[in-house]
Amino acid sequence: MAGPRVVIIGAGVVGAALADEISARGWTEVTVVDQGPLPATGGSSSHAPGLVFQTNPSKTMTEMARYTVEKFCSLDVDGQPCFLQVGGLEVATSPERVAELRRRHGWLSSWGIEARLLGTEECVEQHPLVNPDKVLAGLLVPTDGLAKAVLAVEAQIRRATARGVRFLARHEVLDVPRAEGEVTGVLTDQGEIPADIVVCCAGIWGPKIARMVGMNLPLTPLGHQLAWTGPVPALAGQTQEAVRPILRHQDADLYYRDRFDTLGIGYYGHRPMPVSADDILSVDEAEEMPSVLKFTEEDFEEAWSETRSLLPATKDAKVEEGINGLFSFTTDGLPLLGESPDVKGFWVAEAVWVTHSAGVGRAMAEWLVDGYCSSFDLHECDVNRFEPHQLSPEYVLARDCQNFVEVYDILHPLQPSGDPRPIRTSPFHTRQQEQGAFFLEANGWERPQWYEANAGLVEGRSIVTPNDWAARYWSPIVGAEAQTTRETVAMYDMTALKRLEVSGRGAGEFLERLCTGKVAKSVGSVTYTLLLDHDGGIRSDITVARLAPDLFQVGANGNLDLDWFTRHLPADGTVQVRDITPGTCCVGLWGPRARDVLQPLTDADFSATGLKYFRAQRAHIGSVPVTAMRLSYVGELGWELYTTADLGQKLWDTLWRAAEPLGGIVAGRGAFNSLRLEKGYRSFGTDMTYEHDPYEAGVGFAVKLDKDDFIGKAALERRKGDVRRKLTCLTIDDPRAVVMGKEPVFDGERAVGYVTSAAYGYTIGKGIAYAWLPVELAEPGALVHIGYFDQSVEAVVAEEPLFDPAMARLRG
Repeated sequence: MAGPRVVIIGAGVVGAALADEISARGWTEVTVVDQGPLPATGGSSSHAPGLVFQTNPSKTMTEMARYTVEKFCSLDVDGQPCFLQVGGLEVATSPERVAELRRRHGWLSSWGIEARLLGTEECVEQHPLVNPDKVLAGLLVPTDGLAKAVLAVEAQIRRATARGVRFLARHEVLDVPRAEGEVTGVLTDQGEIPADIVVCCAGIWGPKIARMVGMNLPLTPLGHQLAWTGPVPALAGQTQEAVRPILRHQDADLYYRDRFDTLGIGYYGHRPMPVSADDILSVDEAEEMPSVLKFTEEDFEEAWSETRSLLPATKDAKVEEGINGLFSFTTDGLPLLGESPDVKGFWVAEAVWVTHSAGVGRAMAEWLVDGYCSSFDLHECDVNRFEPHQLSPEYVLARDCQNFVEVYDILHPLQPSGDPRPIRTSPFHTRQQEQGAFFLEANGWERPQWYEANAGLVEGRSIVTPNDWAARYWSPIVGAEAQTTRETVAMYDMTALKRLEVSGRGAGEFLERLCTGKVAKSVGSVTYTLLLDHDGGIRSDITVARLAPDLFQVGANGNLDLDWFTRHLPADGTVQVRDITPGTCCVGLWGPRARDVLQPLTDADFSATGLKYFRAQRAHIGSVPVTAMRLSYVGELGWELYTTADLGQKLWDTLWRAAEPLGGIVAGRGAFNSLRLEKGYRSFGTDMTYEHDPYEAGVGFAVKLDKDDFIGKAALERRKGDVRRKLTCLTIDDPRAVVMGKEPVFDGERAVGYVTSAAYGYTIGKGIAYAWLPVELAEPGALVHIGYFDQSVEAVVAEEPLFDPAMARLRG
């Protein structure tokens, strides 16, 4: 036996996959408990229809699905396959869906999955039951198919058992005992099982188990309709379970699968049916199984009518059985993976559907055994990604139900979330409303995208209107705000960016250990630096300002940075970390006339020598005390000005009264994004993630290998000489060909990379796209093409930055 004592709660597709993967890595002192019988335990895995569509806008989710397909194809139980690779077909019955299928095909090309766009006749060839008069186009993924979930559970149980893993059926979990903030075991109705690590893979029961250790999971079980027809005459004589591709009719929230001479019909178009995890029946109480609720025929009427229209052969059949099966939904549609922030050793792998189950099992096994995941970028799946308001019961229920409703909807990348909204407003919100701000949401914050008050700035300017898709949530005012920032001065609300305070006599040493740069410098220094994982991958890029000998302010990317800092705090109490975002606010004052605005308002010296680039000082702007940092993410002279929330509106008004007579404006995020791309500034989570190292991402300058040891240093020294891909700047001459991100990049006919961030550069007069490309193609002047819906957009690799490479404007 090897490894720590691990107890996995839940023996569905996730728990079984984790037991298999973790035991394959040498941890064999593992026990899996489940309240139900094995291998059909009564959870979602036991009734799942098994459709595996790999297409996803998330690269991580697609890669997890691909691994699930590959693994399940290799599994069988006594000769019975665990995966029927019949392919997956999505059909379009509207022009909007045709365009969406092209976008989805682009994702697949970006993530390296084989797929083909089909015309009407080809769709009928693939699935002869579909109505050619209704279907306009299709998307075929040959490697999709049907997962036999219960068989996959049994196959993985057998593999793990052969390595020494114990599986205990009919063991209901009553509690997760702990001592001094660490788990000590799992208490079941048949006794306590000692444990050093507990992993909750309880699916729809996850919130109930997590509450045992005081953890709040933003997960809601929702009922989802699945019906089965009786025999369909057109399928008579079919002796194989499935011969046609699994089918999605997303315009009507429907999917279909074969089952010999009958069809399974899944439907997302009905009303949300949320259920509390506490109200789910026990295995013995449930009539069929706990995850199966009574079928509600009235909710299925529209689905059945649409089915007979899309698949006319079903007119000669009828619905003979159905269920409302419970599945897990989250506030952002992504899994919940990782360790509790408060109880050491308690981990979760929740809100995982069959499609991604084996991938999640592998990811969690790597994370537990190695301390990090090497196969997948997990930043968007980490359970600690949420802000406090995103864990409130009202928010969780509303957003989880919304995600159910939108599961098949065509969603624009900038499309704002629905209710509850607004949630977080900066102290400037009233003034922004007065200026006609068009708000989008960022981590719950209402953040202006542009201001209607600036509409008059458009006149006399050549602001190119992008294509229809890119023009959603866009206005020509965006271009005018960007150009005006370069011409005069603009005020930007930067409050939505997370701010952390690190203090205590050990703060400097603590930050040196976590950061790639030298941050414990003189008081007033500001450093752009990186946080790395132990494998050298980028966890975040941050700014660290030393405001006093034992006080630092960190400009962070989100709650995962706070979680990372907290987990690495020294045990001796010499360092404290706290989130100061809610009690503070920030104005970015940027542009060539920024000093003309600021200097008359203060006695502090804001000259080029008085406060140099990447330096900070405390000052009063009018009557408002601020922390001023000479930073600029738009590539212009200026400062980030921080103050407390109670003084925020006063700061805004003081700056605005000084800026307006000089031709200054307020500007939104649309202009900001254009300007930062002209300057080549990266955005963590979009341009670079855990899977990238600094040298690939073009931020190697933030690494100081000559400093004392820091997390990831040893791995980085190994990776430095083996750069095979680069984050590359591309320019696009066609003014309407503004891409949005995640599109594939081609060298000839070969997909070689994908776009991360993109915008139109209103200063340089070209479209800008950053993309990951092989290093041999990342040479200035190289010609590539971007796949954008049905277009092939010509792009050229460019030297970066595109604007002010000498940094004269920033340092002026």
